Amino acid sequence: MTTMYELAREAYAKQGIDTEAVIETLANKAISMHCWQGDDVVGFDQGDDNAASGGIMTTGNYPGRAATPEQLMADFEKAASLIPGKKRINLHASYAIFTEENPWVDRDKLEYKHFEPWVTWAKKNGFGIDFNPTLFSHPLVKEGLTVSSPEKEVRDFWIRHCIACRQIAERIGEEMDDMVLNNFWIPDGLKDYAADAYGLRARLKDSLDEIYSFETPHVIDAVEQKVFGIGVEGFTTGNQEFYVSYAAKKGGNHVVLIDAGHFNPMESISDKLPSLLQFFPYVPLHVTRSMHWDSDHVVLFEDSIKDIAAEVVRCPEGMDKVLIGMDFFDASINRIGAYVIGSRAAQKCMVRALLEPIAKLREYEANGQGFQRLALLEEEKALPWNAVWDMFCLKNNVPVGEEFIAEVEKYEAEVTSKR
Repeated sequence: MTTMYELAREAYAKQGIDTEAVIETLANKAISMHCWQGDDVVGFDQGDDNAASGGIMTTGNYPGRAATPEQLMADFEKAASLIPGKKRINLHASYAIFTEENPWVDRDKLEYKHFEPWVTWAKKNGFGIDFNPTLFSHPLVKEGLTVSSPEKEVRDFWIRHCIACRQIAERIGEEMDDMVLNNFWIPDGLKDYAADAYGLRARLKDSLDEIYSFETPHVIDAVEQKVFGIGVEGFTTGNQEFYVSYAAKKGGNHVVLIDAGHFNPMESISDKLPSLLQFFPYVPLHVTRSMHWDSDHVVLFEDSIKDIAAEVVRCPEGMDKVLIGMDFFDASINRIGAYVIGSRAAQKCMVRALLEPIAKLREYEANGQGFQRLALLEEEKALPWNAVWDMFCLKNNVPVGEEFIAEVEKYEAEVTSKR
């Protein structure tokens, strides 16, 4: 493998690319891994058998789902040990940890103490933390609506919840001396066409104004759109136009999160990055694989993800300003294996992107040398990027190639199969 890597290093050096620098760059680019893949988006606040609902659905019944915080932490640690580079854990508020000392409270009463065990664990393992309010899988998602509901009682509950979550995220950031992404997503919408779309969005705006009425210097406040959801196919309150406008008007660390599964299948997700990066300090991503619709399949090394990675690298400051988070939930296969496949696939796409001879391509493009630009783009596809990926894994002490399969199988035999 060393010989293969040396050949790759020489080949890329001819293109002006330092593979050692690429490996170091990617090693320092954190991947935010979502807690909800490990337990099928069940969480710990509505009972062990609570099924995801309110626009969220997980399919499959593969055995071994994490059912306690300790199990989920252990599974996350195992998955992280098979994935190179820095990791963050992306927590939903529904993963609050309740004890005899800190008994159950509803979501509008959550406090930092309910997440302090996560912070202690994350510090011990060198993980960062991102955080999200959970506006689904709850009885007060009424008629498919939360903060845009015509019922003041419903709106007020969810506003209190989101305020509590921003306060928790700020405290996490203070404790970890870090910036915490706090992402706002709602399932709000109607099954059929809306007669009062303006009124629904006016209520959403008023709710957001109240939620964001105080400063949180350790928090990046993101809003996430969606085209449609299960049972709300006719109208979605929080669409892209609303959220881009709202975040831009708020300014500061208010940004728009782009979920690769939340747009029309014909839209180019990668093409959005060069636009949004012109105006926002950060552009968070949820990297997922949609199949015909927002189905949150495990990410693979495929063209749409490669295109996103390419724009992250091509955009000035893209590697600093684009926040990469994973978002899929597949209960039909080994859940730890899903984590590993999806996260490593995204990183492979980043390796490919970082190895692109972008300086030469820009020169060709600026000089109107279309033939040369297209030829180089085509030829670089055949360069031995996989040898650089293998060295990246080797230097980060994780399995190379398919060696991780045996590790996942061993963990299943010894741990998850006994649950």
